[in-house]
Amino acid sequence: MKLLVLDVDGVLTDGRLWYGPNGEELKGFHVRDGLGIKSVLSAGIEVAVISGRESQAVALRCAELGIRHVIQGCADKRSAFDGLCATLGIGPEAVACVGDDSPDLPLIVRAGLGIAVADAHPSVRAAAGRVTQLPGGHGAVREICDWLLAGQPV
Repeated sequence: MKLLVLDVDGVLTDGRLWYGPNGEELKGFHVRDGLGIKSVLSAGIEVAVISGRESQAVALRCAELGIRHVIQGCADKRSAFDGLCATLGIGPEAVACVGDDSPDLPLIVRAGLGIAVADAHPSVRAAAGRVTQLPGGHGAVREICDWLLAGQPV
């Protein structure tokens, strides 16, 4: 795999939306996922985020981790995926995509490897080539990064 594409809500987070007293959106990210992402990037595998929602917290976390390809507020994830692959010169067969719900299905079926987090919607788990043991927001991304780094057949 040359590229790992991640959804945010339900993959990098537990899928819950938190709002502060002034309406600000808060998100919780698992520190082990961040270490896994940094390790994958260090190994030469690109990492990208494609999210249907727009969040400053996501932009900050991605910048902190060194994720350069961040697409937020995306209604058409398939077009974003195809554009990202073209920009990077990577065929879809060399991409692993991780998702948890129906907006991620076009990527799960298009990528060389579609991965569902353990608590993904049943339709996503059924379409995925592999399912994590851990749920989204609780180390599932680290689990995937470990697979990629170990060179396991994924």
